[in-house]
Amino acid sequence: MRILITNDDGINAPGLKVLHAIATDIAGPNGEVWTVAPAFEQSGVGHCISYTQPMMVSEFGPRRFAVEGAPADCVLAAIGDIMPERPDLILSGINRGNNAAENTLYSGTIGAAIEAALQGLPAIAMSQYFGPENTKLDNPFEAAAAHGAKVVRKLLNNAPWDQDADYSLFYNVNFPPCPASDVKGMRAAVQGYRTDTFFGTQPFTSPSGRNYLWIKGGPQDVPTAPGSDAAVNLDGYISLTPMRADLTAHDVIDALRMDIDK
Repeated sequence: MRILITNDDGINAPGLKVLHAIATDIAGPNGEVWTVAPAFEQSGVGHCISYTQPMMVSEFGPRRFAVEGAPADCVLAAIGDIMPERPDLILSGINRGNNAAENTLYSGTIGAAIEAALQGLPAIAMSQYFGPENTKLDNPFEAAAAHGAKVVRKLLNNAPWDQDADYSLFYNVNFPPCPASDVKGMRAAVQGYRTDTFFGTQPFTSPSGRNYLWIKGGPQDVPTAPGSDAAVNLDGYISLTPMRADLTAHDVIDALRMDIDK
């Protein structure tokens, strides 16, 4: 199997090393693992692409490239220029911190998986939830490292895939914030919503007197609705969420037609 890996934390991020080990396991002795990742951290860029400027690509080693662009750019660069053949699978991550609930909408890790799906390629985004039980471990990615290959195999062998659809499926996986030995299992989960957690701004003034803003997030230990991603993560389970890039609100389209299409 030929696998492309990327992320939004940058080519030197420790989570990418964990993902490379998982991809190597999945690809097998006769497979290939290609790394095409952002040269610098690109957290929070979503499905951004460098539409108005060129990107520099640097080769760091065999099948290892850095792109001065967003994660979605990395997918485009890999399949359009760097790799001699299209990958069989694209893995994105392993993100430092969760991409559950509303975080999903901001994530460059998810953005890479969206681009893969739009290109008709199977993709799995993977993130490691952080919390007091795992941040102080020698390897805070321990849960993902121990269970990642099993999760990928489970999705490849048992989950629905529809690469011929206009907006094909991709999967968002979040590993719980606990040691690997405390992971309880896997759960299919919908995307949740943290009702009291929002991104906001924190103003500050530089020594030169200029005014700046930091973007800040809210608490991540807030559970979402029962059975949704962050809720099962905080309960010790790996969440597996099927997603599409189709943003249509299908639950209201018929009502809108009744009111508008007259």
